[in-house]
This record gives sequence, structure tokens and C-alpha cells, in this order.
Amino acid sequence: MRHVFACHLRWSDMDAFGHVNNVAFLRYLEEARIDFLFRLAQEAAPPAGAPGGDPAGAAGAPGRVSGGVSGGVAAGGPGDAGHAAEVVAGWGGAYDPAVPFSGGSVVARHEIDYLRPLVHRHRPVTIETWVTKIGAASATVAYDIKDEDAVYVRASTVIVPFDLDRQAPRRLTREERAFLERYADDSAAGGGRGGEPEAAPA
Repeated sequence: MRHVFACHLRWSDMDAFGHVNNVAFLRYLEEARIDFLFRLAQEAAPPAGAPGGDPAGAAGAPGRVSGGVSGGVAAGGPGDAGHAAEVVAGWGGAYDPAVPFSGGSVVARHEIDYLRPLVHRHRPVTIETWVTKIGAASATVAYDIKDEDAVYVRASTVIVPFDLDRQAPRRLTREERAFLERYADDSAAGGGRGGEPEAAPA
């Protein structure tokens, strides 16, 4: 199953060549990732006091789960050159082990292939997100930024759960693993591979 996010383009995303600048694509991935990890994951968590719940009830129809423009907030920014990471706070930043990714996560690695230029327009572009690897203390998510007839970017991100109070990485919880496993797909193209780039606007 994949998470589908409708991402609107901004006028300021264009560069001197009239294309969406390469840096803007990383912001698009961030918006889709925040919607996936924080809005969707936390909506899928069982209500407080409930013994369990059906994540599919919050996730929607099988195969594709849609999201709109993210309401998540990036708290912090890029780290130093030796540790390019961003801290993303969950809703309120309070860590609850029963709620997936309620505390935060850091980005440990990005891979991105620019397959063709994207020209600014008013309609949103689609970002599909899915999980390609789940480890003990990290997970890899892959993305396609696309329209029905074209893929503009393929990328992947290694995310690490993070304890904001201790300012240290932590292991994935059982609830987080269960959520990520619903979107696992290691056979799909993506993850920063596939296709020959036509152009990579500077």
C-alpha cells in the first residue's frame, strides 16, 4: 500500500530556467513525509484506553491512502555537514509509545534522482510514499513525485526515531513497526533508482 499526497507548487519554487528548482523537491518530500508519519500514523493509532484498533479505518481504502497539504511543522533544521539531519516534531512533541512517531524522528540520509523537469502550474503534483526497509532503529521510505503519465523524481529517505527529551535516537516501537509494515513494498521501483534523468535543473 502507498500513501498518496497532493502537493501544491509555489511560485517561489521556480528557478531562472522556469523549472521547479531541485531544492524545492526536498521540501515536497518533507511535506509528504510529515503527512505520512505524523498525521496518518497518529490517526491510525488506537484511541486512548482502547485495547487495539483497526488502522485501516483511519487509513482509508486499500492500496492508496490520500492526504492533502500537510499541517505538520518542521522543528529545527539541517544539522552540521557531518550529520545532515532534521528534527521533525509530532503533534505537540509529547512522546507516547502507543502513538507511532508521536515524539519525533530525524532524517539520516536522502537519495534523489531527478528524472525530468517539472514546470510550475496551479494543480498539485502527486507524491506516492511507501516503505522499503524496516530495521531495529530506522526505516527507509521511498517516493515518486509524479503525474499519471510522468515521473519527475524518485527518492528515498532513511528516518530514525528520535527522543526529543533525551536528544538521542531510539528504537522503533511495536506500534511504529506495525504501521510501517502496512506500507512495506520492497518490489516497487523507486528509492532513488530507476529511469535515466532527462534534466536536473540547477
